Amino acid sequence: MAAEKPTTIEDIKHHLEANVGKKVFIRANKGRKKFLETEGVLMETYPKLFVVKLDQTNAVRRRSYTYADVLTENVELTIDNQRVGV
Repeated sequence: MAAEKPTTIEDIKHHLEANVGKKVFIRANKGRKKFLETEGVLMETYPKLFVVKLDQTNAVRRRSYTYADVLTENVELTIDNQRVGV
């Protein structure tokens, strides 16, 4: 039987805590049909948000997102070819 997908903020938080240090793919909604698509490493988790260190060499090297962003699908997070959240 397949593992249950995280469906609450607490579930998403625990899932991400268990995957700190792993490579992640992010697709973040920036509004007006614009998306930021990038890869990075899940660095840290905090009570309300998590931090991803990006693989890019541009000015922004770290980004933080809230667990609610993942739950509401404003941010799509993929770890080990499995989407987190939905």
